[in-house]
Amino acid sequence: MRFGLRLVQHLGPARELVRLASAAEEAGFDCVWFPHDPFMKHAWAMAAAVAQATSRIEVGPVQTTPYLNEPMEAATFAATLDELSGGRAVLGYGLHTDEMVGWLGFDASDRVERTRFAVEAVRALLRGETVTGDGWSEQCYLRFEPPRPDVPIYVTCFGRDLLELSGEIGDGSLPMLAPPESAPGVVEAIHAGARRAGRDPAEIDIAGCAWLSLSEDGRVAADAIRPIVAYFAPYFLDDQLAPVGLARADFEPVRRLVAAGSYEQAAAAVTDEMLRLAIAGTPREVVSAIERIAQAGVTQVSLGGPLGPDPLAAIRLVGEQVIPHFR
Repeated sequence: MRFGLRLVQHLGPARELVRLASAAEEAGFDCVWFPHDPFMKHAWAMAAAVAQATSRIEVGPVQTTPYLNEPMEAATFAATLDELSGGRAVLGYGLHTDEMVGWLGFDASDRVERTRFAVEAVRALLRGETVTGDGWSEQCYLRFEPPRPDVPIYVTCFGRDLLELSGEIGDGSLPMLAPPESAPGVVEAIHAGARRAGRDPAEIDIAGCAWLSLSEDGRVAADAIRPIVAYFAPYFLDDQLAPVGLARADFEPVRRLVAAGSYEQAAAAVTDEMLRLAIAGTPREVVSAIERIAQAGVTQVSLGGPLGPDPLAAIRLVGEQVIPHFR
């Protein structure tokens, strides 16, 4: 099992996020991911800063989307980050929800076709090829040589169609595992896509994101997860929520509060049942939850959310009491 850390802006200012990424490297994490969500701190800038502040850990964005970030931009970013980091760049390309791009007027009903073209185009550009099609001319090629022609591309995915696509074309897959009980169904869909494409499912690094709140005091850990659940869970699909007996309609009161900018009230509206979307508790409880995720076939657990009441302490606890259990 590999360990990733998904750093959201809720954890603090940009420089604090870089400090947390450095702590993750020291704690033994394998990868640092930054969500690339609209109107939030820019994942590409954060990844570049972390590349300069670390020496071993892989780094990249999670949800660079083909709607807001054309393949040309994604390819030049990935190649430049790879140069800055000394060959440690990873690129998460795709979508975790179609609602956020909808804010900007995009219809994501063609998300599978759009993501497929974008991934193929980025790979071709990194190989030094000229990309034509979709209105592109013969001038569409990189004006510099990337350090690596094969920067790993992880397909960010939600829903059966994108999960299968990630297994079909991705070097890795970036699904949400909220709730963690969704892991078996998520892995099954990714593997189905891989087999349909004639691939060995074992080739794909399934980097599933599980929200984490870790503390020696399990009750305090649970309370820390509420703001993350409030902001992101209303976008989840019914199929994703079903393993813990929830449905999208259950989050409608929370969604309305978030839409109105009433973030504190939204967090207060998160019920105890909704907290089951996350892994919250003591190190022993976190180990047990990750064991079940590993048994489902996930190969990298990407720990996100608040991490804990004290994010830095939580990162160190993971390094001291969780990661060693899986190594």
